[in-house]
Amino acid sequence: MEPATAVHFSAIARALAMETRRLGLVTPGFRSPPRRFGLLRTIRRVQGGGAVVAVRLSGRPVAAVAGDMVDGVLAANGLTGEPAQSTRAHLLAALGEAA
Repeated sequence: MEPATAVHFSAIARALAMETRRLGLVTPGFRSPPRRFGLLRTIRRVQGGGAVVAVRLSGRPVAAVAGDMVDGVLAANGLTGEPAQSTRAHLLAALGEAA
């Protein structure tokens, strides 16, 4: 379980942005850490339909951070149920070495 670093975070963010655009989904912005103390992840909606996903890196494995970032993409796009499950699996697979 490799701990997540800023380098991992930026690689995952770039890979997710490329793949979400390719799928025609809204690509949220990503930041770290969340503004609210003690939370692992947050999503903030912005005017115009966008979103900013914030994820805590400190002391967390890369896979957990990647999973939270993917879940942020799903939430930003309002995906639930089967579409969310299949998109989540697709995005995690697309991350490959980044995650």
